[in-house]
Amino acid sequence: MNTDKITRPWVALIGFIAAAFAAGAIGSWATYANVRTWFPLLNKPSWNPPGWLFAPVWTTLYVLMGVAIWRAWRTRAPAAPALARLYFVQLAFNALWSVLFFGLKQPAWALVDIVVLGGLLVWLQRGLWRVDRGAAALWLPYVLWVGFATVLNAAIVRLN
Repeated sequence: MNTDKITRPWVALIGFIAAAFAAGAIGSWATYANVRTWFPLLNKPSWNPPGWLFAPVWTTLYVLMGVAIWRAWRTRAPAAPALARLYFVQLAFNALWSVLFFGLKQPAWALVDIVVLGGLLVWLQRGLWRVDRGAAALWLPYVLWVGFATVLNAAIVRLN
């Protein structure tokens, strides 16, 4: 029995999920101090979520993202390799948003980044839908959250 054929998919799953958490860690590491010092001083809309909500939401989203792209990758569809590459590209934009918004204290630059990120996510959503509808369903909460974050980012730019 070839155990490589059994373990390889699980290693890939762990890799896709770990990559998402790595992007989050980069963003968190680069911005930790300003989240606690600078961000509370900004004017925010009344519908700004409480700070405690972000960790459980992002933890859930990172797992869903990793599982979604893994499912697409496992289909071996012709589009799967391109979707996997695009997954890593969007992770870079995801991490960059935190660096721009919190690390460099540039919400307007971060808004440009998150608009590009949102476009990538919609593109991925469409590709996942064609390859594996279950993967697309797992990806959708991320698209919706980033859509909400885009509106929130724009409101913060406007208020400050």
